[in-house]
Amino acid sequence: MTDLENKALLPAGLRDILPPEAAFEAGIREMLAGTYASHGYDRVKPPLVEFEEGLTSGAGEAVSADTFRLMDPVSQRMMGVRADMTTQVARIAATRLGDLSRPLRLSYTGEVLRIRGTQLRPERQFAQVGAELIGTASAAADIEIIAIAVESLRAIGVPGLSVDLTIPPLVPALMDSMDLSEEDYHALRDAVDRKDVGAVRESGQNLADELSRLMAGTGKADHALDVLSGLALPSAPAGELDRLKAVVEGLGQRIPALDITVDPVENRGFEYHTGIGFTFFARGERGEIGAGGRYVILPNGNEDENGEGEPATGFTLFIDTILRVIPEADLPPRVFVPVGSDDDAVAALRNDGWVTVAALEDANDANDAAVEARRQGCSHIWKAGKPALIE
Repeated sequence: MTDLENKALLPAGLRDILPPEAAFEAGIREMLAGTYASHGYDRVKPPLVEFEEGLTSGAGEAVSADTFRLMDPVSQRMMGVRADMTTQVARIAATRLGDLSRPLRLSYTGEVLRIRGTQLRPERQFAQVGAELIGTASAAADIEIIAIAVESLRAIGVPGLSVDLTIPPLVPALMDSMDLSEEDYHALRDAVDRKDVGAVRESGQNLADELSRLMAGTGKADHALDVLSGLALPSAPAGELDRLKAVVEGLGQRIPALDITVDPVENRGFEYHTGIGFTFFARGERGEIGAGGRYVILPNGNEDENGEGEPATGFTLFIDTILRVIPEADLPPRVFVPVGSDDDAVAALRNDGWVTVAALEDANDANDAAVEARRQGCSHIWKAGKPALIE
């Protein structure tokens, strides 16, 4: 291996994004963000690195194990490289934008870095785009945030889009009424996560039937709601189930053709969520292309004097995964512009969607100009006041 080749090596999970993919990705990110802006979501831009306690408190606890740490030589305090942008937006909302009226609508786009990749996402650095609706606990907020995500994903051509809804607090709210030791609690929770009906019926005590019905209520939204409608639940889990029904009905009215599934007991990946959670999937991709849900913003990372924080809901889309499922866009035509061409005419060509590549020196003849045009990736050459196809 040459010295140059050795210098070009990158750590596992990191890569250079080359033309034309880099431009395509940037365009997709801006199209998504543009949809959120059109719905009143103002963009924020958090720093790539900030103090560790800000990144890993509250919602940031979920990605704490994936966060790179480094010492700040100026403040002598530990800093972290963001592994997710939601916690940063929550910090901005609670502090710098704390005095703005609610509900507060914010959006963002940027790169994140994680210590390790996963089997479905080996990349450790990838782009996120998302939106957060802060300051309201209404089901209408859950409906809006899911709906604008769906609108944006459809706008960029994501095929076979579906959303899976879950209620992370539902099972804990039900199990909290049971007299279980810590060991038995975790064993039962694990059995529910595995959807092991036998184990649940054996250790579910007087709530075995309810927990089994919850596990059976997985699948298409209509089927799930039918199965769950007859459940007699304590007030807290019953309230969570009512919210799920309201969100399903609201999405059905707003986006009638949306494919909605429900998994009322799913909890993995939603550890910090306090209400409705959701995951977006696309045809042809095993992993999720985005996820989100309801959470609470705790001021300064701590609960306030009432033991509560500010309600919020939002989502994050994973651009690297999305790029694997959407069709590649046709590249704009490129025209080679010889020295001395009319600048105004060439500018008008760019306004019409052409990419113009200017010659840096005179060509000896038309043949040399055509050769240079092809070398520059052009399909046309500016000739006699118009672009001519290179034969």
